[in-house]
Amino acid sequence: MEINTDADRIEEILTRGVEEIIDKGHLKKELFSGRKLRIKHGVDPTGPKIHIGRATQLWKLKAFQDLGHQIVLIIGDFTAQIGDASDKQEMRRSLSAEEIKENMKDYLPQIYKILDAKKTEVHYNSEWLDKLSAKDLLSLSANFTAQQMIQRRNFKERWDGGTPIGLYELNYPLFQGYDSVAVKADLEIGGFDQLFNLKAGRDIQRAFKQEPQDIMTLKMLFGLDGRKMSTSWGNIIAIVDNPKDMYGKLMSMKDELIIDYFELCAEISLPEIEKIKEQLKDKKVNPRDIKARLAFEIVKMYHGEKEAREAGEEFSKIFTEKQIPSDIPNCKLKTSSYKLLDLLVETKIASSKAEARRLIEQGGVKIDGQIQNDWQEIVETPARGRSSSGRKEGMILQSGKRKFVKLV
Repeated sequence: MEINTDADRIEEILTRGVEEIIDKGHLKKELFSGRKLRIKHGVDPTGPKIHIGRATQLWKLKAFQDLGHQIVLIIGDFTAQIGDASDKQEMRRSLSAEEIKENMKDYLPQIYKILDAKKTEVHYNSEWLDKLSAKDLLSLSANFTAQQMIQRRNFKERWDGGTPIGLYELNYPLFQGYDSVAVKADLEIGGFDQLFNLKAGRDIQRAFKQEPQDIMTLKMLFGLDGRKMSTSWGNIIAIVDNPKDMYGKLMSMKDELIIDYFELCAEISLPEIEKIKEQLKDKKVNPRDIKARLAFEIVKMYHGEKEAREAGEEFSKIFTEKQIPSDIPNCKLKTSSYKLLDLLVETKIASSKAEARRLIEQGGVKIDGQIQNDWQEIVETPARGRSSSGRKEGMILQSGKRKFVKLV
């Protein structure tokens, strides 16, 4: 079903992927009034890459942007020093100014893969949070009680379990709420785990005699390991992953996540998703084929149709036809023999000897298609032209199903 009218678009915006809206009646009235809303969204640069879970919120912003509303994007260069504790079971490590600066380096180019740069108002919250005095912080704190903070689900779990709660973590909702005052937000969009912080914005706006913002929370996207997709946990699919890696990761997901990924991450209509849901339920289609369509649609959104098609063909070649990829990177070696652990690190197949040993012990390392079981093995490399086992120059080192390196 094509969405042809503003009324259709508004209904889609208010329902697709949405967990909760406060105040829905008020927001709907505002949207139909024709008034241009200031719609706030904050992003803390706690890592250098934006993942497709985070991108679901950016796509929702894009839908509002396409209706003519003003998107106000806040890069949390100040709040990233604290880190949001909404989904954390232990204290987060504070980031240094240098780490935050490095993480922010490519943030906006990633965001502008989705949002229109010319129509997006961007702020860094250090603009106003750096200027707060101790007196200002006391005034903000006066709007909340210690009980309110500690009764938050994750804080309560940590409190009951005797896990430390940093005093600095309790300030995060105050700062995020003050962001709403600074930009005069009409609506704030965030993940469902952000609900406490978003409500704090309403309370602080009232304290500053502003009309409280409406709130829209979106459903959380689970990572491939079944937990919420999170940079902190490393279970992400980044929007700047190369097309083949992105495609392969999506094909590895659990079948029960397929519909959520269609709804939250792909540009497929809701009626079409219902048809897909019925096909899965009736087992009329192999889930692998549906995942292939999903992977194609998501890769296309970030890299274009040509790259998505090529990624699908490459995946099929490797996993269905058991062929070697066509674009294996070359690695020119420095010496004529290596310990296998060192070889895996030298070629960047593994990031450390510990990881290399784990890969070998799990049976995930192959040389020219042969599984390598002995992590202490000495490998004669193509630097001599031919190894003691008869391997010629151009031998293929492989880890798992997607990592290949040609040794030259």
